[in-house]
Amino acid sequence: MEGIQRSRPRARPLHTDPTEVIEAARGAVAPSATAGVRKTLRHLGTDDRSSQRIRIVDATLACLARQGVHKTTFDDIARQSGFSRATVYRAFPGGKEAVLAAVVDTELARFFSQLAVAMGAATDIEDVLVVGINEAARRLSAHQALAFVRAFEPALVTAHLAFAEMDRVLAVASTFAAPFLGRWLEPDQAVRAAEWAARIVLSYLGAPSPDVDLTDRTDVSHLVQRFVLPGVQALRIAR
Repeated sequence: MEGIQRSRPRARPLHTDPTEVIEAARGAVAPSATAGVRKTLRHLGTDDRSSQRIRIVDATLACLARQGVHKTTFDDIARQSGFSRATVYRAFPGGKEAVLAAVVDTELARFFSQLAVAMGAATDIEDVLVVGINEAARRLSAHQALAFVRAFEPALVTAHLAFAEMDRVLAVASTFAAPFLGRWLEPDQAVRAAEWAARIVLSYLGAPSPDVDLTDRTDVSHLVQRFVLPGVQALRIAR
């Protein structure tokens, strides 16, 4: 770590507004992959939380956490939200599929927004790696709707974690995280390190280890110090 810090002792300024972060990273990896997230981030503000659409999205999340995707009906969503079926349909003319798509976009926006605040406050490269991995793992592990789907409808998750779909997931994660790492690394190095960190999170969440708990900051610090930072240093040497 010391070698990395000596070669670049001062971090470049970074705006913590997640929309700006994602916009700044557009050219790094698969810019089209983040279009939906950027659009949702621009429109998801504190005022929107009281809107019908956000209320319906949150109601859907409650249904998904209780009974999953397949058993949740449009009527369930309307009942949970406190709106009539007609009101929900006016907000989402595409029906259940449109609501589910909005849930995904909104939750991605919330996730990246929260993660941006945490990573933006990091003071060095070790800190940003630890914070990023730990915060991502904590928030994904604590997501009740995602937990239900992973446990009882795993095919819905694994479908997005194989082959080209996995590439798209990694592209979004790398595009988001690279600018934070870019305060201490060159752009190409930052993209590779960001993808590596994303792979670590997905790997350990998908196949938990009795020895490493990514929701425990001490475990993540040990992992980063022992394995990740040496790899980042090797990236710099290889350049």
